[in-house]
Amino acid sequence: MAGLALALPLAAGCEADVGLSQTASPSPAGSRPAAGEQARARKDLSGLRIASEGTGGGYARDKFGTRWKDTDHNGCDQRNDVLARDLGQVEKQGRCIVVAGRLTDPYSGKAITFEKKDAAEVQIDHVYPLALAWRMGASRWSEDRREQFANDHANLLAVWGVPNRQKSDSGPGEWKPQKSFQCAYAIKYITVAEKYSLPVTRPDHDALQNFLTRC
Repeated sequence: MAGLALALPLAAGCEADVGLSQTASPSPAGSRPAAGEQARARKDLSGLRIASEGTGGGYARDKFGTRWKDTDHNGCDQRNDVLARDLGQVEKQGRCIVVAGRLTDPYSGKAITFEKKDAAEVQIDHVYPLALAWRMGASRWSEDRREQFANDHANLLAVWGVPNRQKSDSGPGEWKPQKSFQCAYAIKYITVAEKYSLPVTRPDHDALQNFLTRC
């Protein structure tokens, strides 16, 4: 992955969440995809429509509805759901609020200790970015569908803020995670694109195809 620069803008459609100190830790997000997932992703990728990006005119984060809404109706907002899923050694305040844990950032491999009181460095990323989805056709969706997309667990990932800001609203043809996560990243990206019938650009298609060779 390209060098990580600290002075970068916040990723479009993503949000700063919690703070960090450095430590080693495992993370569920780094687990290797099953062979069946890999085969399905290859099949789904071949069926994705290839299209050019639109201009992006009219995009705004609030066009994708309430941020971190409890769309799965489990009583916890999507942000805390994703933190609880992706962090290890999770500590909670009450049933939902994640106040501490450990993350191995899937994008860079960096080990992070999560502490909510230091809110700054761990963010919830949209794997298929909101602004890119808008340019690829989400601008024509209903507001309810856009809100569902923005809060869908399948498209959300807890990551370190620096590579997330670097990624911004880029697709896989412009940005890529560390090699060891490229297979899992491609599978997640393709799964979301197929679920929401979103097309991909030719460079994004070719990059995803290449990432799947790392499976």
